[in-house]
Amino acid sequence: MNRQFRKIVATTDVHSAFGSAAPMLAHLHAARSDSLIVDCGDFFEGSGFYRLGEGRIERAVLTSLYDVLAPGNHGWPHYFEPQLHRMTVCANATDDSGAPLFDRLRVLDVGGRRVTVTALIGPQAFNAIPSTQRVGHRVGDPVQALRAVMLEHHHRVDAWMVLSHSGFEEDLKLAESCPFADVVFAGHCHSDVLGPARVGDTLVVKGRELGAGYAVAEPVDGGWAARSCLFADVTEVPRDLAALLDEISSIDQQLRGSVGTLSEPYRNTSLDRRRLLEEIAGRLHTGLGADAVVLNETALRTVRLGTALSLGNLLAIEPFGNQLVHAFLPEKDAQGHDELLSRLAEDVGPLVVAPAPLPPAIRTVLTTDYLADSFLGGRTHQAGTRLGQAVHHVLTSPPPESAEPDKGDRR
Repeated sequence: MNRQFRKIVATTDVHSAFGSAAPMLAHLHAARSDSLIVDCGDFFEGSGFYRLGEGRIERAVLTSLYDVLAPGNHGWPHYFEPQLHRMTVCANATDDSGAPLFDRLRVLDVGGRRVTVTALIGPQAFNAIPSTQRVGHRVGDPVQALRAVMLEHHHRVDAWMVLSHSGFEEDLKLAESCPFADVVFAGHCHSDVLGPARVGDTLVVKGRELGAGYAVAEPVDGGWAARSCLFADVTEVPRDLAALLDEISSIDQQLRGSVGTLSEPYRNTSLDRRRLLEEIAGRLHTGLGADAVVLNETALRTVRLGTALSLGNLLAIEPFGNQLVHAFLPEKDAQGHDELLSRLAEDVGPLVVAPAPLPPAIRTVLTTDYLADSFLGGRTHQAGTRLGQAVHHVLTSPPPESAEPDKGDRR
């Protein structure tokens, strides 16, 4: 099919959220007739669909419905698979020698204008990639990379579209530093800020995450217009998508299976992930005899819970399969715990520690393999359990204070 693009449709941070995928898939299928379909990263990981499907569904959706991809920190290795690598652009990711890891841009006609589509990954997002997945990879300054690409190609194009996996606030700064950009499609935000926000002549806009919505940009007299939209409910889907939806449905049935009855404090509520992590950290500290426990709040996700814990709930709460390990602290961090925790919080967000404050002289902490390998030097030994197992145990076990007291020997 000879497609003529009138507009650009962008999703972001879908995170394998296929529990209600029909509206997104049907809309993108229909939009392909006159729209360039792009994604701003993190299409993979974040739900049981990824854990059980191992990326098959995501790969099928991207290769059948999308045109251009920006890489995200989640699912980073998938963007190097041959089919997806050919679809991916990024101006500021290189190997150790400085060679680009991906094509830096695409040039296409949209609404009668010659348009460059490029992408950027923010340093914070890049550093959140597990260290073992980014060996030999480097990230450059987004502003400098975008300016360099513009200087090389400005004579060839009429407009600049940027797919950014950096966060909305960072994209506002990018727009201020690179006023030649017409539209910045934001990602890596996980916020309700959608825009469009105007910075000079640049529009910054974001679609809703988790497959709920999209951003769209189209040429108008004197520039570009952009908006954020929700995917509309559908009653039927195109026949072309039937096999894909059947596979989604098959995994969905597995995810609906119960893995236990929820403990009273967690029933019929939106999960407070910090409260859950604090309870997990406390139990791990006492139960496994760890000197200290350090966990990052973003290791878990918030979901709405009922009375039973389903497999889908469990894999949505802890979608990353983190292993718990005892990590030996680097020598410089064995005493300066405040500095260590401050640095970790800057890299990964809010932390939960037990005990609080940390003891003055500890050499190991119980944490996730992700934190240990990426930020604590990688010297570890296994704790023999996964974070998901700890989540399951706490959510389905009575809290310690509610256990029936020992009534002694009644003989």
